Amino acid sequence: MSYSVGQVAGFAGVTVRTLHHYDEIGLLVPGERSHAGHRRYGDTDLDRLQQILFYRELGFPLDAVSALLDDPDTDPRDHLRRQHGLLTARIRKLQEMAAAVETAMEAKKMGINLTPEEKFEVFGDHDPDQYAEEVERRWGDTEAYRESQRRSASYTKDDWKRINDELNAVHARVGDLLAQGVDAGSEQAMDAAEEHRRFISANHYECSHELHGCLGEMYVSDERFTAFYEAIRPGLAVYLRDAILANAARNA
Repeated sequence: MSYSVGQVAGFAGVTVRTLHHYDEIGLLVPGERSHAGHRRYGDTDLDRLQQILFYRELGFPLDAVSALLDDPDTDPRDHLRRQHGLLTARIRKLQEMAAAVETAMEAKKMGINLTPEEKFEVFGDHDPDQYAEEVERRWGDTEAYRESQRRSASYTKDDWKRINDELNAVHARVGDLLAQGVDAGSEQAMDAAEEHRRFISANHYECSHELHGCLGEMYVSDERFTAFYEAIRPGLAVYLRDAILANAARNA
């Protein structure tokens, strides 16, 4: 079975013009032509297109993609191993970025007393003040906000590094429980949720079990928090929320 250029464009989410260009530069030459001379793509062509799009998504230039795919000494399994390694590295980077976003949003960091260089060292390319105006608008009249302000104003670069590391460790523990299939209402999951609550209280503001439950609900209802937790492990936002609510009920 073969497919027209329009069908392949629809399958792959690319434009017909892109496929024409790939053909013109020899990156993806369709294996067949119709009687009228129109391009027709077979299964082998689609497999190659999938490889092209993968490497393009990771930022490889077209000439590098061509060199990778046309290397006569490269076994198809080598591509899979290379892709696995690249994806693992990308996931790790996204998790690090997501952790910085979480620290910024949950800690409600405004007025952080760091130089621009120190901010970059601690938070990478994420701006920790990105949500400052929104946070002040939503929680500016609460004691938790004022307490967070007081604490964050005194934190040094090393303090923020420690806080990031501690938060990463808490999230890793909860993520591991989810991966192991441990029920969110189990003692282990509730203990992990309690560790999360105590982390907030120790570093940002006094977080009661009731307030912690509200945060858990926000992790699911606010798409930014949900995206952060999903980047760590799919399903983690709902899992953490359920563990938090179970822990709150245990301590009611």
